[in-house]
Amino acid sequence: MTQMTAIEHGQGGGPEVLVPAARPVPVPGPGEVLVKVTAAGVNGPDLMQRRGLYPPPKGASDLLGLEVSGEIVGLGEGATRWEVGDRICALTNGGGYADCVTVLEGHCLPLPPGVPERDAAGLPETYFTVWSNFFHHAAPPEGGLMLVHGGAGGIGSTAIQLGAALGLRVFATEAAGGLDFCRGLGAERAIDYASEDFVEIVRAAGGADLILDIVGGPTIAKNIKAARHDARIVNLAYNAGSEVTLNMMPVMLKRLVLTGSTLRSRPDAFKAAVARELEDRVWPLFGAGRLKPVTHTVLPLAEAAEAHRLMESAGHRGKILLTP
Repeated sequence: MTQMTAIEHGQGGGPEVLVPAARPVPVPGPGEVLVKVTAAGVNGPDLMQRRGLYPPPKGASDLLGLEVSGEIVGLGEGATRWEVGDRICALTNGGGYADCVTVLEGHCLPLPPGVPERDAAGLPETYFTVWSNFFHHAAPPEGGLMLVHGGAGGIGSTAIQLGAALGLRVFATEAAGGLDFCRGLGAERAIDYASEDFVEIVRAAGGADLILDIVGGPTIAKNIKAARHDARIVNLAYNAGSEVTLNMMPVMLKRLVLTGSTLRSRPDAFKAAVARELEDRVWPLFGAGRLKPVTHTVLPLAEAAEAHRLMESAGHRGKILLTP
């Protein structure tokens, strides 16, 4: 096979710009593998790149798609860890919305125990993100409280499960229709952000040690109020805006870490190190039944535009996947 189908987004715009196109099958470079895609995950950065707000790094594929599962069908020079025929899931640097994609071998992981290959496509982006921001080289605070905003989405559902599996108390904010879903994933307290004050609830529980925020806007100041001393607050998106006016005195007095993160631009070696930590410390939790994939729906690759519309509506619970 020398040609494949891929989803292009032209000069960017709304979901309607996502259209199938014929492209040459990519050739794996040094240290890379060629993966025949079983499924690809849909993530927030894909939506941003489609809108023209998140250009790919130099040398990366111009196609969307930051995570896949599938079969290794080719090896680049010096790629020795995997063999042709191995089934894996992987964090890509773009290119997942296609029949085939090349991936650095160090960014591939075996399928977690008991996880179907298709559903494994929805794991890498969120697990790399949550692990690298909260648990990479840092033990979770014993008996600590983790506050997760947007608990029913892809990042949120991963953070709830992982935090609970590592022994944290997890509180999650979500719309009323997603509260039971969050509780089912392991949230001790699911907070209706429209009718309840998460600051009051979290402070009554002693304050949050870890806060994951995809909302931004006025939530940023509220997070500072909800945080316990020495807490870590990580912003992964700013759906309500990134420009705010803050009183930074509580950040100093509480010794808070207030930070943000993007994963795609991190060095390859960093992502490879996170991959090995996930394989060693997190993937066994799937086999033990303490973690599970959360797939909301699976759509054909040709319906990528509909997948983006669904994600932008915020009506999904867990991950949206595309299958070639």
